[in-house]
Parts: sequence; structure tokens; C-alpha cells
Amino acid sequence: MKLCPSCRRELPEISRYCSQCGQRLHADPVELPTPPPPPATSGPGQLNIEVLYGMVAMLSLAILFPPWETPPSQAPEFLGLHFIFSPPTTDAIVSRLLLTIELVTIAIAGLYGSFFFRQKP
Repeated sequence: MKLCPSCRRELPEISRYCSQCGQRLHADPVELPTPPPPPATSGPGQLNIEVLYGMVAMLSLAILFPPWETPPSQAPEFLGLHFIFSPPTTDAIVSRLLLTIELVTIAIAGLYGSFFFRQKP
């Protein structure tokens, strides 16, 4: 005689299911496969240091070659990127707005790139 694991009713040996509760009866105890343990995570990957060095180099170049514009007395015009000590005209000024936009864009792109290309453990 078999014993139902759920309701403990005695059943004939040929039974595959309990007639009382409907629980499946196994001739041999069946072990359910255990899922593999999750991989040990050692935290997020490290940022890609080469990309960060590239970002610092680009920021340095952006400061050495600032965007120049015409003085406030003239119509606004972008005069290009020249070395800081040799402006395109004698009265040209460094465009602070364009320089700020340039620096922020390089910094965001560098940080995003170093995260995107991070070294995963």
C-alpha cells in the first residue's frame, strides 16, 4: 500500500494519483532540480580609465583652443578655434557660452563613454 504524502490516505500500489485529494503519487521519490546559485557579483565594473584620460585630454585641448567671437561692439560672429594667445583679430574675445557648452559636452561624453566601456568583472 502507498501512503499519500498530502492527506496520508492509504492507496493501492497501482494508484498514480490520490483518490481523496488528487495529489500525484510517485513510485520513487523525485528530487526537484535545484537551480544553480546566482553568480557572485563583486559589484559594478570599474570605469574605463583610458576613456577618462581621453576626456581630460579633450578638456585640456578645449581650453587651449577656445572658441573666439567678435567683440560686443560688432555683429556676433563665430571666429573659430585659435590658440589662446593668438586671437583671430586684436579685439576678439573668448566666447564663454560656447566654451561652457564645449566643456560640458566633453565631460558628459567622457563620463558616459567610460561607463559604457567599463571593464566588467
